[in-house]
Amino acid sequence: MRVLGIDPGLRSTGWGIVDAEGSKLRHVANGQCQTVAGPLSGRLLCLFDGLSDVILQYQPSHAAVEQTFVNRDGAGTLKLGQARGIAVLVPAKFGLEVGEYAPNAVKKAVVGVGHADKKQVEHMVMLQLPGIKLAGPDATDALAIAICHAHHIQANGHFQAALKRANG
Repeated sequence: MRVLGIDPGLRSTGWGIVDAEGSKLRHVANGQCQTVAGPLSGRLLCLFDGLSDVILQYQPSHAAVEQTFVNRDGAGTLKLGQARGIAVLVPAKFGLEVGEYAPNAVKKAVVGVGHADKKQVEHMVMLQLPGIKLAGPDATDALAIAICHAHHIQANGHFQAALKRANG
């Protein structure tokens, strides 16, 4: 299975792709869709086009996006929500179901602790994907989201198989 993780941001949306086979993970690619200052509509279109290109090039079978946390800056939260909308819309446009994970759930899946800092997440991503060259902090977070989703899908598959065996 090929999993696309997306870390939405209005200035930089990170993306990362991993292949998962059993318990083995393999890095495929990672990057950041950067926008330039300008009208919001142009920035959102840039994110839409960039993520669409990633999906067309790498053909993921699954996608996941980090949930937005609300902060004190209401206007900033709304703008981030619009970038997140693009991050959910693009995979859906290509027929992919999109998993959504809270930041603490991603950190717990990758590091083992829900309140890990960025350096700990980066270290564990590099440990799980040896030899990787990270495109930046947003790409690192996106890879962590992809790893979290791969683990979640595999755990759910094991659970469903156990239920099937139990119900014989």
